[in-house]
Formats: sequence, C-alpha cells, structure tokens
Amino acid sequence: MRKDKSKSTDIEDVKPQFVFEKKNYIIFFVGIALMALGYLLMSGGGSDDPNVFNEEMFNFRRITLAPIIIIIGIALEFVAIFYKSKK
Repeated sequence: MRKDKSKSTDIEDVKPQFVFEKKNYIIFFVGIALMALGYLLMSGGGSDDPNVFNEEMFNFRRITLAPIIIIIGIALEFVAIFYKSKK
C-alpha cells in the first residue's frame, strides 16, 4: 500500500481557528457580567425574624431594575452569538 504524504502535511499546516472573533467574546463577557450584576441586585431583603414582614423585599431595585439588567445581559448574549464583522 502506498501512503500519500501530502495529506499528512496538509493536516499539520492547518491553524486552529476560534468560532467567534475577539469582539464577540468581549460582548459575551459583558453580557455575563450584566446578568451576574442583576442577580446580585436581586438578592437580599429578607428579614431576620420570620414573624416580621419586611417591605424591603419588594422595592424598585429587586422588582424592576434587577430583571431589566438580566434581560439586557441575555440580549447581549444573543448579540454576541449572532454578531458578524464586516470583514
């Protein structure tokens, strides 16, 4: 059997390529950071005594701001996946 050496050199010359570009990864990590920030803003507000109701749990930060920031982070993840440079 004869081996074709040209195939083996072609495999060695191939450079590994990433699926996304640098800008995609930057957008991706910004989206993850925003989602983490949203979850941190949503945490807390509980009471030390289970018999006492704490109104702090239902303030603007936990009910409105944190979910909006999380949704923006998720939207950035979609942008990071679908963004294509003009090159």
